[in-house]
Amino acid sequence: MKFSEGMSAVEAVLFAVGEPIELEKLAQACELEEEVTVRVIERLNDRYREQKSAFEIAKLGSCYQMMTKAEYSRYIKSAVETRRQAPLSQAALEVLAIVAYNQPVTRGFIDQIRGVDSSGVVKSLTERNLLEEHGRMNDIPGKPIAYRTTENFLRCFGLNGLDGLPPIPGSTDQLSLDDYENDEF
Repeated sequence: MKFSEGMSAVEAVLFAVGEPIELEKLAQACELEEEVTVRVIERLNDRYREQKSAFEIAKLGSCYQMMTKAEYSRYIKSAVETRRQAPLSQAALEVLAIVAYNQPVTRGFIDQIRGVDSSGVVKSLTERNLLEEHGRMNDIPGKPIAYRTTENFLRCFGLNGLDGLPPIPGSTDQLSLDDYENDEF
């Protein structure tokens, strides 16, 4: 493998992992010797400095992690806060309602009710601390992860507990077409 290919491999792995990774595992994943991996990291950091990049690869004990430089933290914080304060989408509200009234539930259960893949919405709600993992459903094949609402969910919706959720309308609460006297729509 060429050194430049090794640089790309190390950079890709560090970016994708997003958290500290031990040198041994990083070298193994990139099919490089540990000493070569260290030289690659040094060269990547040199390149980041030369290009005045916002990134650096930090050594944390025996691990390495790609991260943004501290001087960019205010921009990142601003972007993250803006995202957290963004209003919930219709899909997010649907997922929250499904989980709140049926918890704990699996993503498959949510998908079945909504009729579409909800993985992105569940991930977003988990990142916003409105949903959390609640173990695994051991009685279901594959033992999928179960989700439930969080204390933050209750706080955001002004609830003291799940018993404060409004009741789900029953079939007697729904209007039927027979209730209309006028046959014209």
